[in-house]
Amino acid sequence: MSFRLGLTGSIGMGKSTAAQMFIARGYPLWDADAAVHRLYAPGGAAVAPVSAAFPTALLDGGIDRAALKAVLAADPGALARLEAIVHPLVAADRAAFIEQARQNDARIVVLDIPLLFETGAETQMDGVAVVSTDAATQRARVLARPGMTEDAFEMILSRQMPDAEKRARADWIIPSDTMQGAEDAVAAICAEILEGQDA
Repeated sequence: MSFRLGLTGSIGMGKSTAAQMFIARGYPLWDADAAVHRLYAPGGAAVAPVSAAFPTALLDGGIDRAALKAVLAADPGALARLEAIVHPLVAADRAAFIEQARQNDARIVVLDIPLLFETGAETQMDGVAVVSTDAATQRARVLARPGMTEDAFEMILSRQMPDAEKRARADWIIPSDTMQGAEDAVAAICAEILEGQDA
């Protein structure tokens, strides 16, 4: 039986780095953002239903994210319609990945979901790890990204559950202030899960 470990954290907290640490330990990792990219790519399962709902988003046989973003910005009701199409497809992609991991006897399968709590996905996990650092470090990391502005950062934060609330709801916290601290936390989480399975 594979332990389904939800991995989440607000923007700039170091979640991608922590995800790589689980991969380095040999655990399969499903990435929600990558799944959406696959679904939107030419031949992806979301192309037909999304382009039927939002025709201007279709470009070269795939869904153009910039065009889609423009539609969402112009129409307040569009996001809910988009989510109704895409969320079930993402859930199916995730279920298929978990099943594959089980067949491969993976003892832990890591599910990297940025909006884990916001979408209620934690109910489908066996445990949740939140990657976190202090607000000043988070801000500095995000604003160092190409093209990122204070306004864009604030808008992203407004859509995400506050870090303190995520930490309160987590089974484990991975501090990302230092690489070593994060590595130690990941090692401890894996050891605790495996111990529980062997008990």
